[in-house]
Amino acid sequence: MMKKKELTNKALELLKSLIETPSFSSEEGNTALLIEDWFKLFKIDYKRTKNNVWAINRYFEEGKPTLLLNSHHDTVKPNKGYTKDPFKAIIEDDKLYGLGSNDAGGCLVSLLATFAYFYDKKKLEYNLVIVASAEEESSGPNGVNSMLSIIPKVDVAIVGEPTLMNLAIAEKGLVVFDAKVKGTPSHAAHPNNDNAIYNTIEVLQWFNSYQFEKKSPVLGDVKMTVTQINAGKQHNAVPAEVDLVIDVRVNDKYSNEEIAQILEKKSPCTSIEPRSLHLNSSSIPINHELVQAGIELGRETYGSPTLSDQAALSCPSLKLGPGDSTRSHTADEFIYVAEIEEGIDIYIELLKKIL
Repeated sequence: MMKKKELTNKALELLKSLIETPSFSSEEGNTALLIEDWFKLFKIDYKRTKNNVWAINRYFEEGKPTLLLNSHHDTVKPNKGYTKDPFKAIIEDDKLYGLGSNDAGGCLVSLLATFAYFYDKKKLEYNLVIVASAEEESSGPNGVNSMLSIIPKVDVAIVGEPTLMNLAIAEKGLVVFDAKVKGTPSHAAHPNNDNAIYNTIEVLQWFNSYQFEKKSPVLGDVKMTVTQINAGKQHNAVPAEVDLVIDVRVNDKYSNEEIAQILEKKSPCTSIEPRSLHLNSSSIPINHELVQAGIELGRETYGSPTLSDQAALSCPSLKLGPGDSTRSHTADEFIYVAEIEEGIDIYIELLKKIL
């Protein structure tokens, strides 16, 4: 069995290499090679499916429940606010800087270290499967969703995302809507009481003030935000319609289909259509032994407003990982080295309680 200190040192080395290897969604081929090298280093049998790299524990036994460990190795593109090189791993004041360090490289290497710790252990209560997945940031077709028919059937999952190692026992779903507000097109010089842009004012006020009835004790209210608006091509012509994009974060009291039906019936838009309904909310019962084990370790439970690969899973899932979600997608992204050390320690101690 590997010692935690050795695993932690190797995990940090891997994270530095991941940071310095660009891996935008659907372009993760080179970071997949680094993860393959990690498995080879620890003599772990693994498989690669496109840019997803995965493995099962050595003493996998049919008939036992299976616990999935999952995090992703793709990143968003760096924003223009960076003052440091996003593709250079820099440690300053115990902070490891670099694109993907916090979201979700720290989580991924901590889970890889945890899997390596338990890989050779016999007579576990759960089988283990780990997937270092692709295309999480883009919710692409070749991510963890594509792996569920390939890996063993999963009964429960830990999804590695930055949670300060607290227990996100529920996560909001997401539906993006495209809407139109129509009016009468005209020359700007003439009177027009049906200006599509002015008609949009009432619609925007409705989206700003509308409240869904069902509130979740864990996830709170459904949150609806107009995030894009587009209309008109020239200064002297009133357009026929205005296009809106609405981002809806769904709590566990509604299905995405129910949200779509409510907005289609009640919103004052001329038309409104969901882009997709498959990113539903997800959760794990607070009395599940995995959650209870975390509580015993002094970790707090909460509901997460951000989306992750949990949305692709149909089994109970817990979001848990080192780092802070508020640093994700920010300029000069970083994770504390101590957070990775703590993350590996807590992951291992958590699994010891149930394995």
